[in-house]
Amino acid sequence: MQQNTDGLSGKLLIAMPGMGDTRFDHSVVYMCAHSEDGAMGLIVNKPAPEVRFEHLLSQLKIEHDATARDVSVNYGGPVETGRGFVLHSSDYDGNSSTLQVDPQIGMTATLDILEDLARGLGPASCLLALGYAGWGPGQLEGELQRNGWLTCDADPELVFEVPPSRKWQTALERLGIDPLMLSATGGRA
Repeated sequence: MQQNTDGLSGKLLIAMPGMGDTRFDHSVVYMCAHSEDGAMGLIVNKPAPEVRFEHLLSQLKIEHDATARDVSVNYGGPVETGRGFVLHSSDYDGNSSTLQVDPQIGMTATLDILEDLARGLGPASCLLALGYAGWGPGQLEGELQRNGWLTCDADPELVFEVPPSRKWQTALERLGIDPLMLSATGGRA
């Protein structure tokens, strides 16, 4: 298992109104990696209702049984939308294939976690993301300076338990911000 200790890893990005990129409108992004080489995160509040977990398992020819739970499938971001990533509680250890982002949340992008979930095993909490959000060197820092994102601490309850339609508002409220008071334009003092 790899441990990640870079910059914004393990934090949430909260899209500001008027950020300019409609793909991220009202998005909450869990940051899996952030360093001087770039950043990678998964949008955790954009369900992909047209994709069902059991159909995905069938497409991958992974047998599933009655003990398999229905895992929520999300749009994880605009990069490599055909690739899947499972964000999960730290009780699951996919060995070297799991990136332990912080002490409570890991990310696994290999078929073994899907096979475990199909057998009713795997982590206590998880969500599957198709695609990811990626930034090149300095790109995310520029977006933060232009007031495109707010950041806050992530916790498993917000990532896995809060309904997707409430995650953006809940993340803002945890920062003490009333979403109705946000402006689509930012300033600098």
